[in-house]
Amino acid sequence: MNITFDELRGIKHKLPTGSVARIASELGIDEQTVRNYFGANKFDQGDGTGKHLEPGPGGGVVSLQDTKILDVARKIISEQQN
Repeated sequence: MNITFDELRGIKHKLPTGSVARIASELGIDEQTVRNYFGANKFDQGDGTGKHLEPGPGGGVVSLQDTKILDVARKIISEQQN
């Protein structure tokens, strides 16, 4: 899946407090891996996120090989809006 970096960061900014921990818990991954997925670059902590960034408009295009983190984030945002 392709998404702009700005769109990915926008989703992260819509998440309520505690969402990084919730996503990590639900998926059984490290919290830093979730942060890295949304644009942090602390790869000495957490795991790789299977994403690739190509420079371009909107912060560039992020190619996501695995959308599980994004799917849970969108679910959390949807719950918050309902």
